[in-house]
Amino acid sequence: MATDPRPLVVLAGPIHPDGKALLDKEARVVVCEDETEAGLVKVAAEAQAILFRIRPDCTESLMAACKQLKVVGRHGVGLDTVDIPAATRLGVAVVHAPGSNSQAVAEHALMLMLNCVKRTLAVDKATRAADWGAPRSGNTELAGKTLGIVGVGNVGRRVAKFAGAIGMRVLGYDKYVADDELRRRGAEPVASLEALLAHVDVLTCHTPLTPETKHMINEKSLGLMKPGAIFINTSRGPVQDERALFEALTRGKLAAAGLDVWEDEPTSRDNPMLNLQNVVCSSHVAGVTREATRQAAMQVSGEMLRVLRGERPDVLVNPDVWPRLGRR
Repeated sequence: MATDPRPLVVLAGPIHPDGKALLDKEARVVVCEDETEAGLVKVAAEAQAILFRIRPDCTESLMAACKQLKVVGRHGVGLDTVDIPAATRLGVAVVHAPGSNSQAVAEHALMLMLNCVKRTLAVDKATRAADWGAPRSGNTELAGKTLGIVGVGNVGRRVAKFAGAIGMRVLGYDKYVADDELRRRGAEPVASLEALLAHVDVLTCHTPLTPETKHMINEKSLGLMKPGAIFINTSRGPVQDERALFEALTRGKLAAAGLDVWEDEPTSRDNPMLNLQNVVCSSHVAGVTREATRQAAMQVSGEMLRVLRGERPDVLVNPDVWPRLGRR
């Protein structure tokens, strides 16, 4: 029997059927259900491409063990689980799907804001208990409030648009976006995070996780915020120092928080944040909608196939690798 000459693509977990069908047209596709590095290496030892989802991380040891590897894809936007310098050293292209879940995450951030100001959880609980008393007072409105956006990229600009439509004043801090562009994205530019914090009623984070952004929201930064402000995070959990956040929420510095991401995921059932009535919680699902899941699968699959064909991908995270990879 003739050997199938098509490249081997290994998926570290299932993806949307349309994305898999796209890969199936040009590659042999195998889905690995083992979430450990050793399990993935066993399946992908001869693979030319690996598509990473949640686990395991894309480490140097994993890539080095797959001697035929040309490209790794990240299903989604975040790249904090991919060792990009190692990929470049090993001559492996890194691609992902920027913007694929931006609408979903922006909508989720707005939902968390609304839940905080409308006290949805408390009202729902009281209504189910036939209590029509205390929950009828205390709600507020977003209109007229000041929103601070940290990171005005694909998600942040959509949040700015939503907030502007509601009637909020929108301030933005993003050191990598010029002031004129921030204005075009619907936010008044602010020169520093410290300057932003003092003016906002609601703060929402939309930054990648980097050494610079880790614990950006900490005791010091929370101390600069107005009493009674609200904090929203749909970016990455380690952007927030949860110990400091817990203190701010229990001592009245912050009125509420809406969190889709956590320092450790999945967060422990013993995490004291889960016991606070002024915290709206979700399990890193902001970007997980039917639409976003399909878009991410289609986008990153297309990028991986370009590399396997010898074509430069539209979004190459480590462009320094291409002169070597393009000759292989």
